[in-house]
Formats: sequence, structure tokens, C-alpha cells
Amino acid sequence: MAARLTTYVVVGIVAATLIAGLMVGAQRDDNDGPVDLIVFNGKVYTADGSGSMAEAVAVRGNQILRVGSNRDINRLRRPQTVVVDALGAAVLPGFNDASAHFIDGGVALDAVDLHDAATIEEIQARVRAWAEAHPDRPWIIGGGWDSGAFAAGPTRQLLDAAVADRPAYLLSRDGRAAWFNTKALRRAGITRHTQAPVEGVIVKELRGGSPTGVLKGTAVALAARVVPRTTRDDRARGLRAAIREAHRNGVTSVQDIIARPDDFMLYDEARREGDLNVRIYTSINVDGVSESEALTQIEALTSQYPDDPIFKMGGARVAIDGPVESFGAAMLQPYEGKTEDAGPDRVDPDAFNRFVRLLDRRGWQLTAEASGDRAVRMALDAIEHAARSNAPPERGRRHRIEGVELVDAVDVPRFGRLGAIATIHPLFGNPTTERLDAWTDAVGAERASRAWPSASIVSARGKLAFGSGWPEAPLNPMAAIHTAVNRTTIDGLPEGGWNDGERVSVKRAINAFTSVPAYASFDEQRKGSLKKGMLADLVVLSGDIFENPDAQLAGTTVAVTIFDGKIVYRRSATSTN
Repeated sequence: MAARLTTYVVVGIVAATLIAGLMVGAQRDDNDGPVDLIVFNGKVYTADGSGSMAEAVAVRGNQILRVGSNRDINRLRRPQTVVVDALGAAVLPGFNDASAHFIDGGVALDAVDLHDAATIEEIQARVRAWAEAHPDRPWIIGGGWDSGAFAAGPTRQLLDAAVADRPAYLLSRDGRAAWFNTKALRRAGITRHTQAPVEGVIVKELRGGSPTGVLKGTAVALAARVVPRTTRDDRARGLRAAIREAHRNGVTSVQDIIARPDDFMLYDEARREGDLNVRIYTSINVDGVSESEALTQIEALTSQYPDDPIFKMGGARVAIDGPVESFGAAMLQPYEGKTEDAGPDRVDPDAFNRFVRLLDRRGWQLTAEASGDRAVRMALDAIEHAARSNAPPERGRRHRIEGVELVDAVDVPRFGRLGAIATIHPLFGNPTTERLDAWTDAVGAERASRAWPSASIVSARGKLAFGSGWPEAPLNPMAAIHTAVNRTTIDGLPEGGWNDGERVSVKRAINAFTSVPAYASFDEQRKGSLKKGMLADLVVLSGDIFENPDAQLAGTTVAVTIFDGKIVYRRSATSTN
């Protein structure tokens, strides 16, 4: 008995020693192990749902080790630690763009950029300079023009004055209209006799009816079809350029709607080679594809590109309608001054409900592109139909409604009730005079007063995510956050903001670019917030956006971008070893 008791005592002592050793080891793991990177002296917003702030972040490998005070984090510093002094500026999770055509955006960087061109003379100068710098290009391609730069609208003659020896194709800033020179119109066979397709407009001269050179909506495709398609090499270069642009803007994750299956292979190849330094979540565009073919496609892609922290497949994207201001949105009531025209009927509701039910049954995510209030209701109806028909998927329902511009008051609470995620493009609602006039002309003052209902959706406990829509708008989360928070242009117009009741707080806007998109891609367990164990994707800004955001947001830029624990962009010398 004594011997047995002695054995028990010895075993107990050994066990206690092992446990104590593990506890000390765990403490040493934080305090004495290698710390690869520290960001300190910042206004650290964790975006973890608590609204909490801190001063510093410690990173080990590609994960966050600790978030806390300057004093606590600086204790972990070692000789090899890379140190970033935030200089009192905001420190956030890396931005997650919830809606972009990422590779297309990268390709567009190698084209004529007209986004901030304010006059026709400046536009012509940029077109002319690009044409001279690229004498071997068969087409002049670019975009970003805004109608506000023209006294009476763009014309083929104005574009001919800049370049006449080659066809030219320039998309508008919102991607909803295109401007062609005479040579491009001839190449496409567009004449005074050409009829516009449904939901499209060929703008024609009042005298004679010749095309002015501007095509809108679906009519853009009439000429775009003769523009040379980008090659695989073009798109590979575009992907590399897009990654650089993302880092410059603090973007570490992107949610891409893919229309070209080859792009999946480009992403996968870049991942395998270690060059995919952004996290990509994709959905496949199934417009014009039969139901059975769409389900087969999604099954194959989901199997080929399963859950992965760098690149993975999501679900299906279906476009229900187009934008409001170009009369392409599906509306509950007719457009202003049009007794019958309430927009297109692209999607059969019964067929759409069935397709969403089948997606939901397999646990796949729907992304429904819906701008107008009727299209939004159709998407919500389909999600509700799926919820009634199917048991909840194992990982839950996170269906998305993309490009939301107008929602009927009756439908706003349904976002929270159904768990639907609303993706809004703040820069599509940048309240320039031209856009405000276009909205009022399209839907009248009352409906225009409910446009881009960010605050309403948040108040109804809906999930709000923000995306750029790049390349239709700049890949610039800070500009989008400014618009969402202040409801003004960068210049502060209109005074007091457009529909200022739909303003959201700075923290809500940051959540819409960080934690909510992570939730929308089933990734909230590893990114989107700053806390221990999360992937070390961070952005350090140039100023403190939490103090006086009305004045600070417009001029704040990205100082440092950190992806997977490594600095991938630095605007200025804000870090030392």
C-alpha cells in the first residue's frame, strides 16, 4: 500500500511539473518567442464587433500575436523585429473589397485613365499622349470619363480630334456608357439605321440621325464585340498590376465576379507560384447559362478550388437588372414621366426561385445583382423561398444582394430577418451634380431621397458590405468610406450631404470593408478583424480618421499595407528595423 501511495505521489508531482512547464511555455511563447513585426503608436480599430480601440499590434509569422497598449506590445520587441510607427494614425484590418472585377481592373491600368480629367481638353490630351506612347496598339482603349467634363456631351468628332488613325473605345466612369470615335463606329458597323437592343441606347444626332459616338446600356456591346479580346498574357500582367494597385490602396482581400473561366486558372497559377499576394474569393457569372449547366459548373469549380486562405470558389452570380440612372433597373413603379416603363424583366421569378432553392440546398451562395427596388424584392423573395423550402445549410445562409441602389421601405427589414447581405458601391453614389440630376430625372425626388440606403440597412440589423465595382469605379476604399460617412464628394458637395440620413459612422463603414466582407465569404474565423490568431493583414493610414472624420477622411491615404505578416507597400519611411 505504501509503495502504491508513493507511486501515486510521484506521478502527481511529474504531472504537476509537466502542466507547470506547459503553462510557462505558453507564457514564454508570447513573451520570449520571436516577434516578427510590431505596429505601435496607432489608433487601432479591431473591427471585432466590440468597437474597441487599442494602440499596438504584434505579429508572429502570418498571424496576429497580440493587440494591446504600446507598453505591452513594445515589451515583445526583439532585435530582428520590424517596427512600424503609425505616428498616431489609424490602424485597421486590411481592406476587403466585396465587389470587383479584379483582373479586368488590372488590365484597365494599362489603358487611358480619365477618372480625374475635368475638361474635354484634358481628356483629349490624355488620349493623344497615350496613343503616341503606344504606337503599336491597334485600338485606343480606356475609361473613366464623366459627362460633367462636356458642355454638350461627348461626340465622335471630339474623340476624332484626339485620335483618328485608330479606333478608340472609352468607357464612362460608371461603366454604363461608352464613347467611340468614327473609326470604331465604322468597324462595328453602327450607322444611323442601327437599332438599339433592349435596355440599350444609341445616342444619335438630332439632324440626320447619325450616331454621336455614345452608346449606353446593352448597346455598348454592339461596338465592344469588335474590340480585341485581351490575351491570357494580357490578363496575367493585369493580375500582377491589380495586386500592386490593391496594396497601394490597403486592399488585402478581394471578392471577384468571374465571367471568364480562364481567370480561375490564372489565380490558381499565381497562388501555386507564391505570387498571389491578395486573398481572392470568387463567384461565377451564370447569366445566359442553363440551370443544369450552371449547377454542374459550380460543382466542378467548388471541388477544384475548395476553402483556402488565399483563393477559393464561392457561388453563383445572377444579374436581375442594371443601374437606376440609365433606366436599366427593375422598379416597383414606372420611371419618372413614363407611365408604363418600370424597367426590364430579365429574370423569370419562378425559374429564379427554383434556381436559388437548388443553390441553397447544396449550401452554395447566391450573389444576386439587383439595383432597383423591384429587383431587390425579387432577390429577397427567392432567398425567403429557399429558407422555407430547405433545412438550413451546415455552414448557414449568407446569400448576397449586390449593387443595391434603391430598396422599398417594406423590404428593408427583410435583410436582417433573412440574414441577407447587402453589398453597396459607395462611389457609384458619389453625389456629383450630374449624378443627382440623373437620379431625379430617372425616379423623381422622393425615390431619389432613398438612394444607397446604407444606414437604413444597418438600422434593420442587416449585414452591410462595401465594394468598389472596380474598374467601373476606383479601387479606393478610403474614397468610398468618405462618401459613405459624409455623403458628399471629396470636395464636400453638396453641403450637408446627399440624403444625410443614410450616413453611416466611420466604424460601420470600416466594418463594411473588413469584418462584414469576411463574414460574407465565410472567413470571419481567420480575417477581417484584429485579434490574436487572425491572419496578419493590416493597413496603416496617413492620419487619424476617428478624430473629426468630416475633415480627415477626404485627405487620408494609405501609408503601409501589411499582407500575411509582411510589408507589401510603404508610401513613405514610416518603419525601421
